[in-house]
Amino acid sequence: MIRVLITDDEPLIRAGIRLILNSADDIDVVAEAADGREAVELARTHRADVVLLDIQMPVMDGLTALTELRRAVPGARVLILTTFGLQENVLRGLSAGSAGFLLKDSAPAELIGAVRAAAAGDAYLSPAATRHVVDSLAAGTPAHRTEQARRRLDALTERELAVLELLGEGLSNADAGRRIHMSEATVKTYVSRILAKLNCENRVQAALLARDAGLGG
Repeated sequence: MIRVLITDDEPLIRAGIRLILNSADDIDVVAEAADGREAVELARTHRADVVLLDIQMPVMDGLTALTELRRAVPGARVLILTTFGLQENVLRGLSAGSAGFLLKDSAPAELIGAVRAAAAGDAYLSPAATRHVVDSLAAGTPAHRTEQARRRLDALTERELAVLELLGEGLSNADAGRRIHMSEATVKTYVSRILAKLNCENRVQAALLARDAGLGG
């Protein structure tokens, strides 16, 4: 059973997420927190496996709480809850060790899938949010960044480049597989290879590199 802590300062948001997660047989919402400080305390008390963490909260914001959670409950995996317009905070969260991020208005199946992926040790990055972050940060890429990115991409095979291009579009593994006629498992294998070859920690970094290189136009 995956033990989940929901952290958001809006009761209605917490209630909606709890309702969705409780519909899954393998997920147990063990507690709810209204701010970052409470999240750290409850994660430790309830031995949470996955913490859903809002960024903008009173008392202690999500990014500060993320750092505290990594120190106090190192075994917990933290998923950042976000909305469009918080690209910088999302990237800071990923750099600080979060297991990924998803939008607050994600479909129920995506929310459940993200929690399962995080609990299994995988990173989860919402395709829609990934696409928004990449589009926003890649605008006006300097020429030297473009050249550096293209040199790094020289290490990839033609098939890996095709998969990377789809990451740059923010597609999930399943959607990418349908686009290029691969199974989801095969795409996942390619993504792992791409991240290793490019020395990227997550899909967002790889997607940004693809956009810097001008892959896919």
